[in-house]
Amino acid sequence: MAFLKLAASMLATLALYGLYKLARIIYGELTSPLRDMPGPKSSSWFYGNFKEIFKAENSVLHEQWVDTYGSTLKYKGLFNLNRLYTVDTKALNHVLMNSNIYQKPAVARRNLSHILGAGVLVVEGEKHRQQRKVMNPAFGPVQIRELTNIFVQKAIKLRDLWSVESSKEGGTARVDVLSWLSRMTLDVIGLAGFNYEFNALNPDEKPNELNHAFSVMFKATSQFEIFPVLQGFFPILRVIKTQRDRTIEGATAVMSRIGQQLLASSKKSLAESEKGVHTDSIGTRNLLSLLVKANTSAGHLRLSDEDVLSQVPTFLVAGHETTSTGTTWALFALTQALQVQAKLRAELLTVPTDTPTMDELNALPYLDAVVRETLRVHAPVPSTIRVAVEDDIIPLSEGWTDKHGVVHNEVHVKKGQTIFVPILAMNRSKAIWGEDGHEFKPERWEKVPEAAMSIPGVWGNMMTFLGGPRACIGYRFSLVEMKALLFTLVRAFEFELAVPASEIGKKSAVVQRPVLLSNPDAGNTMPLLLKPVQRS
Repeated sequence: MAFLKLAASMLATLALYGLYKLARIIYGELTSPLRDMPGPKSSSWFYGNFKEIFKAENSVLHEQWVDTYGSTLKYKGLFNLNRLYTVDTKALNHVLMNSNIYQKPAVARRNLSHILGAGVLVVEGEKHRQQRKVMNPAFGPVQIRELTNIFVQKAIKLRDLWSVESSKEGGTARVDVLSWLSRMTLDVIGLAGFNYEFNALNPDEKPNELNHAFSVMFKATSQFEIFPVLQGFFPILRVIKTQRDRTIEGATAVMSRIGQQLLASSKKSLAESEKGVHTDSIGTRNLLSLLVKANTSAGHLRLSDEDVLSQVPTFLVAGHETTSTGTTWALFALTQALQVQAKLRAELLTVPTDTPTMDELNALPYLDAVVRETLRVHAPVPSTIRVAVEDDIIPLSEGWTDKHGVVHNEVHVKKGQTIFVPILAMNRSKAIWGEDGHEFKPERWEKVPEAAMSIPGVWGNMMTFLGGPRACIGYRFSLVEMKALLFTLVRAFEFELAVPASEIGKKSAVVQRPVLLSNPDAGNTMPLLLKPVQRS
């Protein structure tokens, strides 16, 4: 009887809490400054416009809405809540630069921290500024220059493995480049990040414990599920442990244990180096060791060991999937523009060495243009969102007209308002890049449109790495690794798409990966044909 009373009391409490949340939502929508803003009609009281968005390729539907309703509009998210969408560069610059006002949503932070811990991708405010300041030295150009040899050597190993595959199949091999590149970039971040060998590229070795834990975690989090979202909105639901929760916690425990070992090893190598004891150079130049070194001299800004450990899974996720996905899309783009592939190969073959330095890679103008154009048209992370943590006014360069015919030159947002940040849509905006803005044309970088100068990005007149205080800290790492991969692979092989181009679609979780539209159950894949380059 006592148990039944307790259960009834808990259910009543949950119901009251649900009604309170519902009342707040209804009141917020009735008083929202966005209520008179133009935008598409909702198709569901629960999903809003989410089902149409999820079915469409990323940004396509949003771009259609811009054509219909203008550069600043609203659409409906979960629970039919208004979301602000804008491709106005002045507005986006305001949102990205004021990261103290516009932060990642609590639900997203909760789900990310479940996987990554309280790393630099998750924390906000002063905590983020502290972590960022301590971490910045590890990602400067001097440090990336030192790591370039790792990128090149791992790229050469991948090239040699593909050469074996090619010879086995009589000269032309069919390979899933996404899978291979994912393994290669995992090996790179292991060595460059922690002086740790994943052996992901070694076909004869069983994946090690950390590799397995990372794979299990990534698989568990790659599918959209509604219950984790509800757990974010209703904290009381977090007491319910799902199979997904248990899988993530098991993998996190392994990563934490090994992370502690890596941290101890980094501290030991650093201490020995300072005493003049000879150590493996990678043992003191990897990102974790550089972070430990910066942390020891950071004075009052020093991070706790827990904060440092939180960067290990952050390095793994941010430094692994984005680069492998970006390089996959680069190779795909080259199969659809064979003249570009040939022109790039001709430039790369003028370099007399297989092991270029960072400066030699950066001195190749057409390679730089191909990388820029890939990251513009095929941004690995196509969008993100922010939530206002206080009332604010967003300025606009182009006004919007409400349903009463009144023109507004700014947007009033209330605390709790969600703002969609359209990375890919901005990158390929026809208003900025012209009517061919969706097309892959590296030559466009010979003369950048004046309108592109207003895009609030940290690199390359695009938003691929975002902008403002929360811009990607590792963008230099990713760019040089991508250049090393393309340098090595395009010199060695000619690439063709193994299926019709119409078969390749894009599906977004956090990053935008390729899928076969005729066989979506095959998962993320990019089948290419490669054959060795015949040098004269």
